[in-house]
Amino acid sequence: MARVPSDPEIIVFRGWLDRGKHVWSPFVTKLELRLRLAGVPYAAEAGSLSDAPKGKLPYMSYKAGETSFKMGDSALISRRLTEEGVIPDLNARLSGAERAQDLALRTLLEDKLYFIHNYELWEQNYYVMRDHILASLPWPMRVGVGIMIYRDTMARLRGQGVGRHSAEEISLFRDEIWQGVADTLIEAKAESPVSGNECFWVFGGDAPTEADTTLFGFIVAVTMCAMIDMWSRPASQETIQRFPIILDYAGRIQDKYFADYEKWVI
Repeated sequence: MARVPSDPEIIVFRGWLDRGKHVWSPFVTKLELRLRLAGVPYAAEAGSLSDAPKGKLPYMSYKAGETSFKMGDSALISRRLTEEGVIPDLNARLSGAERAQDLALRTLLEDKLYFIHNYELWEQNYYVMRDHILASLPWPMRVGVGIMIYRDTMARLRGQGVGRHSAEEISLFRDEIWQGVADTLIEAKAESPVSGNECFWVFGGDAPTEADTTLFGFIVAVTMCAMIDMWSRPASQETIQRFPIILDYAGRIQDKYFADYEKWVI
């Protein structure tokens, strides 16, 4: 690992300012938790997709001494910060099999649940999403741009595969994922040496792994529509409400590491 730099200047670009609040992207929350687990201070700014190195959120600027860079992709950012000695390798203590298990959960969430979540946001909660992300645009332009985003999103979901399924089939896939998460958390909590309101982690033990940052990001993302608009109700919210263990897990992390952020109410 590289020598730990002194007082690096880190800015996380989240897409919106929304001071004291989470944003809708699970990958933004994932990166923020990664930094907070290590106690690394950072500034949060809106930024823009046109400035993002990979054209997506989040992205980060970093400066420490003579080292400075801007990069995108939450996983690549975490890897680079680990190489720079800013944050620890959360999975360093894991065996090869445990690393594979950790990767499997992250992949399930990022490469499958993510697209199901996008379907819910843009197909089932279109007006909430449109009016939130395009709030700065005047009404006629917001309508036109919203239609273009919707069509592009649906085309990408069809190409990825989720968009080829019926709403009922997508619901089955979603519920299966969250059921698996809940079962894993129940077992993890039972085996974890925690007491009171201490955090417990998805694969047990007394410390988080990379999978915890991803899982927390996705749980928060599910709550975001209700935080933006009290009348919106994505199906995923109803699903996770059936699993108190999921909200217990995320609530403990929220209370310890994001006490300065507004907490969800669903």
